[in-house]
Amino acid sequence: MRIRTISITAAVTTLLCLLLLPFTIRAEEANEYIAIRKQGAGRIAIALDRTASKGGRESEWAGSIDGTIRSGLDFTGLFNLLQAPANMRNPQGGALNFAALNSVGAEIYTGGTMTKQSGKAVLDMEVYDALSGKQLMKRSYSGEEGRLRAMGLQFCADLVELLTGRKSLLFGSRIVYISNRNGISICDFDGQNVEHFTASRAISMNPVLSPDGNYLAWTDYSSGKPDLYIRNLATRSTVSVGKPGVSIAPAWRNGTDELAATLSFEGDQEIYLVKPNGMISRRLTNSRGIDVSPTFSPDGSKMAFVSQRSGAPQIFIQELRGGEARRLTFSGSYNTQPSWSPLGDRIVFSSVQKGGEINLFTINADGSGLLQLTSGSRYNESPSWSPDGSMIVFMSNRQGGKRLFVMNADGTNQRPLVLKDGEQQQPNWSRVK
Repeated sequence: MRIRTISITAAVTTLLCLLLLPFTIRAEEANEYIAIRKQGAGRIAIALDRTASKGGRESEWAGSIDGTIRSGLDFTGLFNLLQAPANMRNPQGGALNFAALNSVGAEIYTGGTMTKQSGKAVLDMEVYDALSGKQLMKRSYSGEEGRLRAMGLQFCADLVELLTGRKSLLFGSRIVYISNRNGISICDFDGQNVEHFTASRAISMNPVLSPDGNYLAWTDYSSGKPDLYIRNLATRSTVSVGKPGVSIAPAWRNGTDELAATLSFEGDQEIYLVKPNGMISRRLTNSRGIDVSPTFSPDGSKMAFVSQRSGAPQIFIQELRGGEARRLTFSGSYNTQPSWSPLGDRIVFSSVQKGGEINLFTINADGSGLLQLTSGSRYNESPSWSPDGSMIVFMSNRQGGKRLFVMNADGTNQRPLVLKDGEQQQPNWSRVK
């Protein structure tokens, strides 16, 4: 099932940590992916059986894995999760009872066993077509006890790829955001495992992680004005652009080690490319009016940004090798915060509506196919795509305070991330190689 996303606030960043390294994977399955769901189709009805074990420690591990798999699959919005019938497994072994699946309406069945081998947890999982009884996948995952969540999420990723035909980059990805209690923070794709990057009492804004995960860039007001800071996460060293005027709204350019930001040291607020050491590489825009909020196509050859050159803020697209910028948005008088989908086809942005409500929209890169994603829910801003383009994270105050929400790329399945560190805003969803 192919999904699209939409976003609506400023500077968003996406970070993906693949959780494959600490454990091994052995695969024995057919050399084919079945893609049983296409874009626009309904959810996949999948029966999840409890992971079997011999009891003791293995039983605790199995329960933990089951919780991870269930919540991971539910997060995607792709599945209708069903409980496998109690008589699905024969206590004495033998064939699975696929006839029992008819009673719950399952299309897919998954189940597995948890054992302890050489001190490590070993998870053996199987996936079957519930109608034909054909085995679709059989894989084994092993790792230390502390890697149980990573093992469960890797199975989720493998299952999504099997059933949709597209590699999932969702599981293991992370989201960087601003917390009003803890400054720049980062969490897993589902809001788990929160960490804090900065403890500065100054205002911090627009955090973005580089595609390789080595650098964090953000706007900081420690000096009394907005400055662009870039931190090497390995060495913990931090540099600033160090130019007079404002330095705001950073965004990493795909396929390079450069980022773009709006600087005003030459007078007007224009967009420049900046190296990780804080040195300016080159100027990208040159027009009257503010140019801000850059975002790049997946191959890094084009940039979408917000400009006032036509009056009110609108979104423009520009080839980086030259050529005039072309206006992308014409519907709405105040369109900002663009974010280019990793799939390259859609750009999500925020738009101020009559009455002051702020909503998220997506539009094709050629200006066609305008689609509204949110409505009737107050302010919806700072959209950012998941690394595989299947989902969008954004900020909304629909429940009172500012909170992070996620939705599928087509605007369905909107729900809050469960975070406990105050109010949150300006999320950026990033992939790390």
